[in-house]
Amino acid sequence: MKDLLLSALVAGLMAVLTVPSAAQATEQQLPAAELNDDGIYSQPWFLDSFLDLRDDIAESASDGKGLVILWEQRGCPYCKETHQVNLRIPEIVDYIKTHFNVVQLNLWGDREVTDVDGEVTTEKKLARKYRVQFTPTMQFLPRTVAADNKIPGQDLEVWRLLGYWKPFHFLNSFVYVQSGGYRTEPNFQRWLQVRSDELRAQGKEVKLW
Repeated sequence: MKDLLLSALVAGLMAVLTVPSAAQATEQQLPAAELNDDGIYSQPWFLDSFLDLRDDIAESASDGKGLVILWEQRGCPYCKETHQVNLRIPEIVDYIKTHFNVVQLNLWGDREVTDVDGEVTTEKKLARKYRVQFTPTMQFLPRTVAADNKIPGQDLEVWRLLGYWKPFHFLNSFVYVQSGGYRTEPNFQRWLQVRSDELRAQGKEVKLW
């Protein structure tokens, strides 16, 4: 229980410290997301899935993409911030759409989901199984999974993003996975510092803080 509370506190502090003001968002914004029937913001380009994660991984791989699970819940202010700030920036959305498919799941939802180990369950039970404790949480799954795989998704994920991250960090978490950076540098912050130095050397702007 202490570990759970500590994790939630750390995520909450990260979110408070990193939420940008509206003025910090890009001037050229995409249309604002709308609430769906569950009271959760959604994007029209999210994967229209039958919620069999094995099929979603295979479909994504056939398109040369990875699969990301985005966990949200009704009334989550940092989920809203993710949609109303990060996912209105064309550069971010274009990069995600090019390299990933995103499946949105409800932390308390009752829709039927098939895990990569073949277990048929519900969204809220899968959230507990995956130890998803707060929202937003993004899980990056591997590009391939064996047909007879019996390992649950949380033990196969290659990267997990917890809480709200400001645009630069958010975008580069996708770059981190797409480039395979997680394989050579398991510490994202160290990887990001190296990438930031490379971007500066190219004359590009870096907004770390």
